[in-house]
Amino acid sequence: MVSIQNQVVFITGASSGIGAACARAFAPLGVRLLLAARRLPRLQQLANQLETEFGVQTHVMSLDVRDRTQVESSLQTLPPDWRQVDILVNNAGLSRGLDKLHEGSIQDWEEMIDTNVKGLLYVTRAVVPGMVHRQQGHVINIGSIAGHQTYPKGNVYCGSKAAVRAISEGLKQDLLGTPVRVSSVDPGLVETEFSDIRFRGDTARAQTVYDGLTPLTPEDIADIVVFCATRPVHVNVSELLVLPTAQSGATLVHRQH
Repeated sequence: MVSIQNQVVFITGASSGIGAACARAFAPLGVRLLLAARRLPRLQQLANQLETEFGVQTHVMSLDVRDRTQVESSLQTLPPDWRQVDILVNNAGLSRGLDKLHEGSIQDWEEMIDTNVKGLLYVTRAVVPGMVHRQQGHVINIGSIAGHQTYPKGNVYCGSKAAVRAISEGLKQDLLGTPVRVSSVDPGLVETEFSDIRFRGDTARAQTVYDGLTPLTPEDIADIVVFCATRPVHVNVSELLVLPTAQSGATLVHRQH
């Protein structure tokens, strides 16, 4: 494990789930945590916990990645010692609905594409030029098995995650000749608020997604993100697909009842 002490780690969607778990996993490593999400009170609570427990320096900001102007101004107006992002974890993302495409909600589509694709692009565009200029940096995108395999009624969500996979690959190609690394960590079933959000708070329906199996936890993914970030500088983990043992494909899940 290579030391990343004093590096600025910028995590989007850090108020819960994989984002919050990444913040917890990086905190003991002596980094400085730049945490962004829409829910500022939850973010502040997490930052306070991590500062108390690990003595880690944190800076929080309310950020909706869908808002390009807000992304640009938030990053430009950071205190000077927080502007040099070393590790970017593009984690902000969501799924809405589970409908046939010809019956789908266009509002749901807009929200997924604006967050999962355009939001990731806005943040990456704002951060990566500094990495190239300083000749140091690592972009870690949180993708999904949905970017590798489409599943019924997953149409637009799967499309958005396939875009993340293609963007990660394209970014790595564009950065060839620089020391800036790009990784895509693509999980299968992870138990977070993801399904609650997909079904707009229908917790009973959300819970059926994980029935009869042990899903991945946000901590499992955070471990992998930290692993990618702490490899020697000549090692780039480009793409990592991780599934629960009870899952072998987007729709192949073994449930014990």
